[in-house]
Amino acid sequence: MVAHLTENEEDRLKALDSYEILDSLPQKDYDDITRLASEICNTPISLISFVDAERQWFKSRFGLDATETPKEYAFCAHAILEPDKVFVVHDATKDKRFQNNPLTTGHPKVVFYTGVPLVNQEGHALGTLCVIDNKPKELTANQIDALKTLANQVMAQLELRLKVKELNTLALELQKSNEYLERFALMASHDIKSPLTSIMLTGQLLKAKYHSQLDEKGNQMLDIVNSSASSLLKFLNQMLEYSKSYKTLAQKKDEICLNDLIQEVLKLVSIPDSFRVETPKDLLYIRTSAIALEQILINLLNNAVRYNDKDAGFIRLTFEEKADCYQFRISDNGVGIEQKNYVRIFEPMTTLNSRDRYNKRGSGIGLSTVKNLVDSLGGQICVESALNEGTTFQFTIRK
Repeated sequence: MVAHLTENEEDRLKALDSYEILDSLPQKDYDDITRLASEICNTPISLISFVDAERQWFKSRFGLDATETPKEYAFCAHAILEPDKVFVVHDATKDKRFQNNPLTTGHPKVVFYTGVPLVNQEGHALGTLCVIDNKPKELTANQIDALKTLANQVMAQLELRLKVKELNTLALELQKSNEYLERFALMASHDIKSPLTSIMLTGQLLKAKYHSQLDEKGNQMLDIVNSSASSLLKFLNQMLEYSKSYKTLAQKKDEICLNDLIQEVLKLVSIPDSFRVETPKDLLYIRTSAIALEQILINLLNNAVRYNDKDAGFIRLTFEEKADCYQFRISDNGVGIEQKNYVRIFEPMTTLNSRDRYNKRGSGIGLSTVKNLVDSLGGQICVESALNEGTTFQFTIRK
């Protein structure tokens, strides 16, 4: 008797295909399971079988040479009809469903069969782990339990296979995205550099030609334009280099004045006049990637401003040189972060559904970028916070 189709056969076949297991090469992990199943159940044959639209295919087989059989002969096709039950045939020669089956009347002479359905997380039975004998037999309860445990191991291997496939796909997509972003950065930098260079040159020409005709305030405003354009151009060039790879950041280190870098960063962060900012007073020199450290500080200082609901905001940036690293701490008196979110905030696309002081939602990119940068510089980052009192981010950079 040919087994009828499962109620959700189309979805079941799609699920089976998603694992890309059919016609794959033999693997020791699966072969160990079938060998162990035969030893535990004292049967000459054990199989890991997957049932597709036309056949049952054996991912692993112990005691059998065939790699597949037609689906209409498959005992497993009957077993998968009840995913939550162990399918047992004590004597196929006396079972009207199988007594005329070529696998019973001929080779390999399947008389006893017990199959545990291999069920995925969506409840689809993909196939079975089964044991077979050529004489009537009955398994003990302990043997049945052991067979169920081994079937769970088969599914664990399958789920691992699926996860690896998904990760490989994601890695490929990320690689393509990074390549696209790099091309976009090149095009964008070209489009921005041209007008920015024009602004800088125009400002210099205005300064050279009209500085004597302008009052002190007018000359100061031109100086600001020229200085800002020059800083933005330098920053754009650094960002273009940064867009290429995180790895290049750790490789390219420069001797930098930390105090000057902090002041440049503060110019790029919109800090309200009501905020008080404390930075290191001593003249400090460190050797690290300037663009990476700039990005870290910009993101953390921006957050210290945006997620602060106090009229009189406060930000303190401290630095300490350790034996093997540089340690930074950025503290504020902002809204704070719940302890349960200390890890989540560094995950990509995590926003905690909160709005900043400007009633805008975050992108969920900033802190994950910070963590990636800190990691690339061989450091670590952590957070301490109290709701409605403030937050402190501490990060290190390896020397």
